[in-house]
Order: sequence, then C-alpha cells, then structure tokens
Amino acid sequence: MSDTWMTAVDTRSASALASGALQPVQSEQFEMEHGGLPFTVRWVSSLAAKDASQGTAVPGGPRDPNFNPFLNPDPELTVGPLGDTHVAILNKFPLSPRHLVLATQVFAEQLLPLDRADFEALARLMTEAGGLGLYNGGAAAGASQRHKHVQWIPSRPDNASLALFLPGLPAEASPLTLATHPAPPLRHVFVRVGDIVGQPLAATAEQLHQAWGRGCEALGLAAGADGLLPPYNMLVGDGWMLLIPRRQEHFEDISLSAISFGGALYTRHQPQAERVRAAGPLQVLAHVGFATPT
Repeated sequence: MSDTWMTAVDTRSASALASGALQPVQSEQFEMEHGGLPFTVRWVSSLAAKDASQGTAVPGGPRDPNFNPFLNPDPELTVGPLGDTHVAILNKFPLSPRHLVLATQVFAEQLLPLDRADFEALARLMTEAGGLGLYNGGAAAGASQRHKHVQWIPSRPDNASLALFLPGLPAEASPLTLATHPAPPLRHVFVRVGDIVGQPLAATAEQLHQAWGRGCEALGLAAGADGLLPPYNMLVGDGWMLLIPRRQEHFEDISLSAISFGGALYTRHQPQAERVRAAGPLQVLAHVGFATPT
C-alpha cells in the first residue's frame, strides 16, 4: 500500500467521521495475563452504550439478511478497488483507525473457501503496510455479514496481533511449516508464512493461499456438498497464519470473532469483561472452539 493510498484512507476516514458515517468503537479496558500470554479485555464505554445494546458497536453485530453493506457500499465509507475483484471499505464500527473491510465486488458466501483473489487483496495491504489480516468464517465464527470479506487492521501497540504467540512458536521455521502453541487449549494450527512486508505481491498472495490450504487440510476443514466450509477463524501476520475451527459464536452471551484470538477480547459492558477476567481468556476462547485431541 502506498503512502498515497494510506492518505486516501485517512482522508476518507476524516470525511466519514465528520458526517457520522464512521462510528469508532469507544471502549475502556484492562490488561491481564493468562497461561503466560498477555490479553487486553475491552468493554464499550458509556458514550457508545446505546449502540452496544443494539449489537452494532462490537464484533458480531446484527445480521439482517435483507441488508448487505458490502454490495454497492456506502460511498462515504468506500476507499477504492483492490485489484479487479475486491473493494476496500472503512469498517463502519472500526476497532482501530484504518480498520478496513476487503469485500468481493460481486456477492459470494462468506463460508466459501478463500481463493487466491482474496489473498491477493489482503497481500496488497500487507506487503506494503504489514498489519493483521482477519477472517470470520460464518456466523458461528463471529461474522456479522454473509457477503465474503476479509478484514485488516494496522500494526499498533494497542491492536490485536499474533505477537503474543511468537515465544511459543519455532523461530527458524521454513515457510509452510505447521505448528501448534502449548497455551491455547483448543484445536488450532499455525502455518509459517515468513516475511510479508516488502515482498512481491504475486508471490505473497500465492504463499498465503498455500498456507491457508495447508492449515485447512491439517484441521480437516473441507467443503461440504454445498461447497461451504465449516465455521472457522483465520488470522495472518507476524510471520504466521493461525486457523481455529469454531464450534459456536458465544461464550455465555459474549460474541467472539477472529480478533479475540489475537489477544483482544471485546465485550458490551464491564460486567461481561469481568466474567472474562474470572473465567480467564484462554478458557473463554476454548469454549467456542473444539477440545484439543488427547
């Protein structure tokens, strides 16, 4: 992503903020350690409590089957095309400045397998700006829309990332190496993707697609007769891709999406956040996944 492109993101963001089209999540937080890993637990502040109560200000928002915000997206939120197949849209309820949705220009189901074009759209951002790619495969994985889309957030000290897992992963692994981390008590797989920033676009897109395919194979994530995959989350950044099969969306009444597995758990109010503290983030995440085979 060029500086000119990022300038376009910031210009569009400023305009959308001024008009009210962009509604950033306002939250408070505490930090805690669980299983030797650092987590941030956030809850929506009083200024956004109304939106939170309606399910619109945190991940896992309303699912109106008759409304598709990514087909003919709001011009006030649209940054521009990413190649021939995708469009970059400001997330209406951003969890971070520059939080983007990379949606297909033509409708496709969110649970269809990711293809090379999806990873090329993501690689256009990550080869230039790094950051974290996020994918919520289906409602049970926290997706609020059926229209196929990947999300991206930039690298910031307070943003989710895969950095919390790096000490438990092999430092010198070659590309496409599979690994698991000892801390998360649920089925998952890490796939080594190597350096991304500054790498050629086509080669990076191909490597990400291959890593995704290898991770899905390792976890038994295969399309059914309808062509759709079972629910899962994907995160990619910091040299690794992480895939997690999902059993359900909620821990109690708390919706969990891919960003939760990057160390940032979002709740609607402080009592929910305190329940996450009491249970422990790793146990909360384990509740929505599948137990590690013994």
